[in-house]
Amino acid sequence: MSGKQSSPTEVRRFYSSELSPSMDGQSIVVAGWIHEFRNLGGISFIQLRDRDGLMQITILKKKREDLAKLAEKVPRESVIKVIGKLKKSDKAKSGFEILPDSIEVLSQAAVPLPMGVADKVNIELDTRLDNRFLDLRRDNIAALFKVRASMLKGIRSVLEAEGFLEVHTPKIVATATEGGTSLFAIKYFERPAYLNQSPQLFKQILMATGFDRIYEIGPAFRAEDHDTVRHINEFTSIDIEMSFADDEDAMKMLERVVVGAFDEVLAMNRKELEIVGIKVERPKTPFPRVTHRECVDIALATGVKAGYEEDLSMEANKAVAEKYPGFYFITRWPRSIKPFYVQPFEGDPTLSKGFDLNFGEKEITSGAQRVHDVTLLKENLNRQGLDPKAFEFYLKAFEYGMPPHAGWGLGAERLLMIMTQRDNIRECVLFPRDRVRLVP
Repeated sequence: MSGKQSSPTEVRRFYSSELSPSMDGQSIVVAGWIHEFRNLGGISFIQLRDRDGLMQITILKKKREDLAKLAEKVPRESVIKVIGKLKKSDKAKSGFEILPDSIEVLSQAAVPLPMGVADKVNIELDTRLDNRFLDLRRDNIAALFKVRASMLKGIRSVLEAEGFLEVHTPKIVATATEGGTSLFAIKYFERPAYLNQSPQLFKQILMATGFDRIYEIGPAFRAEDHDTVRHINEFTSIDIEMSFADDEDAMKMLERVVVGAFDEVLAMNRKELEIVGIKVERPKTPFPRVTHRECVDIALATGVKAGYEEDLSMEANKAVAEKYPGFYFITRWPRSIKPFYVQPFEGDPTLSKGFDLNFGEKEITSGAQRVHDVTLLKENLNRQGLDPKAFEFYLKAFEYGMPPHAGWGLGAERLLMIMTQRDNIRECVLFPRDRVRLVP
């Protein structure tokens, strides 16, 4: 055992993924967490875990009794550094083992653990979230966030290739995006303010700049008093806005983005998908277009209450999902239930050029062609009981040349739920915020 304390830069030399039987006889340095310890007569085994997987540390007691005694005393989930030689082994799952020359305890874990890491037992979600730092040490949980990273990378890649500019808009605002009450009010020095529920107004303002195509991946906040497996109060919103485009252009772009996200995950995360135990298939395009009226007809035909001038209830969505279990767009929503900035449908002003993207019964995206005529915007604000003076900063951008434009907002966590087949959206957030959870 080494008594010398390593500096952080000296701790890690190889990740487990960098090691192979071809390195037989090579001296190496590895570090990580003690996943499991086994004592079998004259041999002790440490399963050492790092971010990429497990490594077997084999201690021959006849040669290194001191290391065997040390390993026996150190609790699971302690962090150690091992210096030794890699040896090819047909018995080890990885095809090699590490024979240690020294083991250094960098951080000893307290006993007992608040929850197991190596144990293959079901743990209540609240317990997992209360101890998220331990929960994320489990390979099937960590895998979700590796998939999430690839999903977002795939989305960015498509948007960048399509000429979109990444932007970041304010999250502290003076005015509600849609005039609703589902806002977190805060005190901004001597003035009232809100956490932004959407970058919508700023996205549209940027269409007046000539940027033409922009996207943002960032946090959004909704103070809705939900307590369901599909809702959280802080989420990651993936937003685009594109000039000289209509609702159909926006839907086609969304199809490309969703498929690009799946393509990146399928290319980069086969291992993680196997760990999670799911089979992911590339979505087929184009996604079906189903009008709001058709959705209501489907619901009514199955005995579910629905209205042609109303939002679709969960029961109505379930009825539609029986016919459309995959991705599909709901189009031509009633104008009366859409926000003031949604463009009316040509030939029928009772309908809008708004759309939702659903996967089965789950809504994951809301989008539309936007109103670009400032006179109509002011009329819509007044019609919905909103004061145009409160939106002067927004309306000003429409006074000096605004192109037709369209866009959407996609919930990252809901897309990840679908991709990884999770039942609760909280599993798709590192540290979820809902109506009762504020820590950790």
